[in-house]
Amino acid sequence: MAVLHLFFWGGLLSLASCVPPIWSQPEQVHISYPGSEKRKMYIHRVTVPELRPGAKYVYHCGSEEGWSGILFFTALNDSTSFSPRFALFGDMGNENPQSLARLQKETQAGMYDVILHIGDFAYDMHEDSGRIGDEFMRQIESIAAYVPYMTSPGNHEWAYNFSHYKSRFSMPGETESLWYSWNIGSAHIISFSTEVYFYLEYGLGLLFKQYEWLQKDLEEANKPENRAARPWIITMAHRPMYCSNDDQDDCTKFESYVRHGRSDIKPPAPGLEDLFYQHGVDLELWAHEHTYERLWPVYNYKVFNGSVDKPYVNPKAPVHIITGSAGCREKHDGFIPKPRDWSAFRSTDYGYTRMHLINSTHIYLEQVSDDQSGKIIDSFTLIKEVHGPEAWI
Repeated sequence: MAVLHLFFWGGLLSLASCVPPIWSQPEQVHISYPGSEKRKMYIHRVTVPELRPGAKYVYHCGSEEGWSGILFFTALNDSTSFSPRFALFGDMGNENPQSLARLQKETQAGMYDVILHIGDFAYDMHEDSGRIGDEFMRQIESIAAYVPYMTSPGNHEWAYNFSHYKSRFSMPGETESLWYSWNIGSAHIISFSTEVYFYLEYGLGLLFKQYEWLQKDLEEANKPENRAARPWIITMAHRPMYCSNDDQDDCTKFESYVRHGRSDIKPPAPGLEDLFYQHGVDLELWAHEHTYERLWPVYNYKVFNGSVDKPYVNPKAPVHIITGSAGCREKHDGFIPKPRDWSAFRSTDYGYTRMHLINSTHIYLEQVSDDQSGKIIDSFTLIKEVHGPEAWI
C-alpha cells in the first residue's frame, strides 16, 4: 500500500477528489493560523491501495474550483534485488534554491526512484501565514508528484510543534512523520528526528519515545532473516553527529547531544552513536550544515577505515555523509581551516548527493556541484561483504 500526499492551498477549499475514482476519498487535515488574518487551509491525503510494483499510474486531483494537470508515478519495485537510485539533500528553501532546477530536470528525465529531503524546508513553511510553505510545495510538485519524496524534520520546522511538517508530509507509520522506517531493495532505511534533543518545550517524552522506537526497529532489522534479506541499514536525520564547520553547531562539539546524549536533563537522555554502532548501521545521512562533507568510517572520534588503500571496503565503523547545500536564504556555511582527522572531503559548493543502491554489497555515492554546472566533485563506493555488528570485528 502507498500513500499519496495531495496538497491544496488558498481559501476554504475543503472538498476535493482524485481520479481514478477507485482511490479512497481524501482525508482532510485542517490548519488554522494564529494572528489577525486567521487564515485557514486544508491538506488532503489519499490512500492508494494494492499498487502493482513497476506499474505506471496516471492521475489528477482537484475540485469544482479547479483541477491539477495530469500527473503520474511508477510504483516502486518491492524486490530485494531492486537497485534504486536516490537524490538526497537537506536545507532547501524557496528563496535561493540553487539545486531545484537541476533536481526537477533530472527527476522528469527519470534519473531517480526516490528523493530523500533530510530536513529544513522552504525557510520557513509557517511564515506569512503558511504561504511560504504553499509556495515551496508548488516548487517541488514537479518532483514529489512523480517519485516518493521521503522526509525528515529539521530545526526550521520547529514552529507550532512542527505542525506544518506533520501536516504537509505523509510518511509511513503513525508518528506524524517524525520517525519511521521502510524497506527498499536491499536496504532498511530509518528516518528520525534530531530535534527531539533540542526542542524540549514540546515534551521530553518524545526524546525517550523515539529512542525506544529506534532500539526496537534496529533489533527487528537485525533479526537474521531480516538482515539477510535487507543487509544495508541506512539512517537519515537532520543534525549531524560530526562536522568540521566553523560555527558552534552541535556537531562541532565532542559531547554532541545527538552523538553523546544529554546529561543536563533528568533523567539523562542517551545519544545515538553507540546505539547505531551496536546494531551495525552502515551509512548515516545528515544535513543542517550548508556544506557537503564526507567522513572516513568513524566511531567515537576514531577512524576505522577498511584499509589504507581501500578505506570504504569492509570498514569497521559507520560512514557519515553531510549534504545540506541544496540552497536557501541563509547561503553557505564555512569550514575550519584544517580538516579533522575523520574528515575525508569537504566542499562549500551548492549541490546535492546521488546514491545508487547497487546490490547487497555495493552502494555508490557522488556529489553534484551546482556551482560547477552539475560536475561530479566527489564519489566513492561503499563495499561491505559482512553486515551487522560482526562487521566491526
